[in-house]
Amino acid sequence: MEYLIQYGVFLAKVITLVVAMIVIIIAIVAASSRQKKSGSKGSIKITRLNDHVEDMRDELLHAVLDDDALKAKEKQDKLKAKAELKEKKALRKKQKNTDVEEPAKKKRDFVLNFDGDIAANAVSSLREEITSILSLADSEDEVILRLESPGGMVHAYGLASSQLERIKKKQIPLTICVDKVAASGGYMMACLADKIVAAPFAILGSIGVILQAPNFHRV
Repeated sequence: MEYLIQYGVFLAKVITLVVAMIVIIIAIVAASSRQKKSGSKGSIKITRLNDHVEDMRDELLHAVLDDDALKAKEKQDKLKAKAELKEKKALRKKQKNTDVEEPAKKKRDFVLNFDGDIAANAVSSLREEITSILSLADSEDEVILRLESPGGMVHAYGLASSQLERIKKKQIPLTICVDKVAASGGYMMACLADKIVAAPFAILGSIGVILQAPNFHRV
């Protein structure tokens, strides 16, 4: 009887160990498959800045206006949106009936972020983002890059700069904004811009190289 009990405990331990190993193997395989999928296909996250600003405005209005003033404001906004929609429909109808030229296309601004390190690892996502933009943007649009980088390896930032060069070849205006620092390789990227917008105390430019070497001439 005691032998059967020991055998049962041993068998339970073996089964527990086998099940644990199977779970670990399944987890490893699932993680590797996810990495392969994420490596084969990139993804980008798009945020409409206009919607973000409007959401903040609505939150502020709800905080500072009373119920009556808020209702009046909402009613005014609805009437304005309805009038704009009616005007657009009338213009489209007029264009169908006559040879009126189409109105100029509304300019679109595409805002990108580049937070650079020594190896410029953000260049992979920058490449995908620029590829997506170039698939639909034209010379009437504009690309705005928010750049921050202390610089790093020449070949890495050379690749990042070549991605910005793709925008210039498409004749799309490029504006680079620097809040804090764009030095060395970051400065090389900034030089490709049609326009640079920098904060008052931002650092731009090549910081150069400082080398100390002993001089034994006198000795």
